[in-house]
Formats: sequence, structure tokens, C-alpha cells
Amino acid sequence: MAESDPARDYLVYGVEALKLYFQNREDVYVSGNLWLSYEEGIPDAVVCPDVFVVFGVQNRPRRSYKVWEENGKTPDWVLEVTSRSTRHKDEREKPDTYARMGVSEYFQYDPTGDYLKPQLKGQCLVGQNYQAIANTRLKDGTLCFPSQVLGLEIHLLPNGWLRFFNRETGEYLRTYREEGQRAEREQQRAEREQQRAEREQQQKELERQRADREQQRAEREQQQKELERQRADREQQRAERLAARLRELGIDPDE
Repeated sequence: MAESDPARDYLVYGVEALKLYFQNREDVYVSGNLWLSYEEGIPDAVVCPDVFVVFGVQNRPRRSYKVWEENGKTPDWVLEVTSRSTRHKDEREKPDTYARMGVSEYFQYDPTGDYLKPQLKGQCLVGQNYQAIANTRLKDGTLCFPSQVLGLEIHLLPNGWLRFFNRETGEYLRTYREEGQRAEREQQRAEREQQRAEREQQQKELERQRADREQQRAEREQQQKELERQRADREQQRAERLAARLRELGIDPDE
């Protein structure tokens, strides 16, 4: 069992974030806080990694992980959420066990800063022993540990948080809850965009109707002007006919 809230929270984050990341891979198994038996017939040959990833096995739920039932496939990557009380096991016993099992990368994270300085440590298996994975520091103080096994970066943020970073997308991996919240925000944003688009469409329709009314008014004014011009023409013709008639009668129209 997790010994503290931070230990549990990061155990959950590690398992869920990696499960989501590998959800479309049928040959990758992600689990954590699960009994892992690595030698058949030896009850004590068990370990319980906080988070682990196995490549080349079926992605399905298990009650426990038994290496001999998985064609001898042991974890490729392990994370232990460590503390002062588990220091001896995480620093001595488990590295020896994981090295014998052939775990390619072994990470330790100390969320409360009990003894690891910095709080994250990564090691890769070289021969029979682990060697430190070099890290880089970003401008904001974030420490980046590359994981060749996962194809991700593991970041230790300036506030001490651990996050998995996907360089291809430029985003941190999320838990199911965070992904759900993100999807909800995206849905809300899409709804707002839809509402905005509808308002813009309504505004365009109102402007079109106003333009139609202006066009109709202009056409009526033009028709009115044409009627007035025609009336003026008729008045002019009538006056000319009257003047011609007066001249026929010997009367000067101008007088």
C-alpha cells in the first residue's frame, strides 16, 4: 500500500498516464502496485513495483504478473515512488533484483524530498549494473531525464512535481481524470465557438436583411424619381402642345 498521499498520487499518475499513452498498443502492458513473481516455485521471488511497463506482452488486465506465464518477459521500465522508509529497498534490494531481471531503466522519485537530491533519479542497465542517466536543465529550472525505453522525457518541475513529457506533441501526459477534464474543456470551447459562429451568422443575416431593406428603399426612391421624371415629361409635353395650339390661334404663348 502507498504510505502517503503523494506516493499514492504519483503511483496513480504514473500508471494512468502511461496506460493512456500506450492505450493503442496491444503489445504493451502498464501496471503498478501489482505482485510480480519472477521465479516459478519460489514464493519469495516477488516484487511489487510502483509503476512498470512491459513491452512484447498482451495488453490485458491481470491479477498478478508471473514472468514464466509471459514467455519469460520481465519489465522493461520501472518507477519506484520512494521515501525515507523505503530507501534501503529502493536503493539496494530492488536495484539488484531489477538488474537480475534485466529491467532496462529504473527510476526513483522522492515526492516529499526525504533523501533524493534532486527528487528524481534515473538509471539505465549497462551489463549487470545500473548507471545514472544524465539530465538537462531547462531555463525554468525543470530537470529533464530522457527515457529511451518509453520514448518520453520524465520531467522534474521546479515545484517538485513529476510529469511525463511527449516531445512529439509538446504536451505532458495526463491521467484519465485530467484527460476527461481536458475533453470537457475542449467540448465547452467547441460549444462556445459554435455559439459564436451562430451569433456571427445571425449578425450577418441581420446585416443582409438591413442591406436588402436599404436596397429596396433605394429602388423605391429610384422608382419615385422615375415617376416624377415621367410626370415632368408629360407636363413639358402638355405645355408644348398648348403653346403650339396658341400659336395656331395667333396668340404668343410667352405673352
